Amino acid sequence: MTNIFKNMYQYRELLKTSVKKEVRGKYKNSFLGVIWSFLNPLLQIAVYAIVFPLILRNNQENYVIFLCCGLIPWTFFATSINRSAFSFIENGNILKKVYFPREIIPISVVTSEAINFMISTLIILGFVIFGGLGISKYIVFYPLVLLVQYFVVLAISIIIASICVYLRDLQHFIGVALQLLFYVAPVVYSPNMIPEKFQWVLKINPMTYIINAYRDIFYNKTMLEIKPLMTVFVLAIIAFGIGYFIFSKLQKGFAEQL
Repeated sequence: MTNIFKNMYQYRELLKTSVKKEVRGKYKNSFLGVIWSFLNPLLQIAVYAIVFPLILRNNQENYVIFLCCGLIPWTFFATSINRSAFSFIENGNILKKVYFPREIIPISVVTSEAINFMISTLIILGFVIFGGLGISKYIVFYPLVLLVQYFVVLAISIIIASICVYLRDLQHFIGVALQLLFYVAPVVYSPNMIPEKFQWVLKINPMTYIINAYRDIFYNKTMLEIKPLMTVFVLAIIAFGIGYFIFSKLQKGFAEQL
């Protein structure tokens, strides 16, 4: 796996260019451009803020802030995987003509989405400040939580992107799987709303610990639980190593499949 770090350093300028292209290309020819990084999550928050408190009678205190801390990180997770899944296929012509480390493609996608997420984090800060909760000292742990989430997303993305080159029907399952994961993660509800006998569903979902960590920082203003978060981080690194191994084996046939 050390090869990936060597490749990223050797081709760092290409990686920077690719990330910039992904960030700019996401809203290319859009009138509002990067403003959509704020508008998209705000519109989603508006929908859920109406549905859950008013229609489903959710009585969570400061629900909009609570929702921000779950929905915005989830959007980073889901969008990265959706975009990464067909990143090799969409860049098939380039892959067949020019040599460069193929892993740059999904890494660029995930990194660009991480940048969008950091921009969207300003929305959380805005609601926290103007909602009266204020910013706590625990915000210093934000980069740590982001790093853990980045590797979780990257591990999943590189595996799915590699497999999708061979199994393109997988595209029909990714959306359904993400929708299912959305409801088995505490994105729009508190974990204590789930009956004890079903708590195991939340516990096997890495996004549960990541969302809880963001809520501890911004919403609860308490020290996050380091042990489960570090467990997720270690598992993400292992998964990334497995994903890179799978990618290394499968990339040999990319040219034929693309």
